Amino acid sequence: MSEQVPDQAMKPWYVYLVRAANGSLYCGVSDDPQRRFLAHQKGQGARYFKTSPAQALVYMEQWPDKGEALRQERLVKRLRKSAKEALVAAYDSASAP
Repeated sequence: MSEQVPDQAMKPWYVYLVRAANGSLYCGVSDDPQRRFLAHQKGQGARYFKTSPAQALVYMEQWPDKGEALRQERLVKRLRKSAKEALVAAYDSASAP
């Protein structure tokens, strides 16, 4: 019998936004945004947080694979800050009880 290997293509990927201490928003992709955020808080994984530490994971959206997540990341990165803030506000209100 062969061992079943999980299909990596089926693993969801996420586009996420992290608020830095200076109020800016950092956009990234990960298959585990919580783990990635913890790394950002430790100053690992992105030079962006060397000057202004990561404060909060403020937005996540799920995509079926890494390629689609990367395409969405490019779109989000091109948004004006006001549009990114609107994403964060909508995400906050959608996740509120």
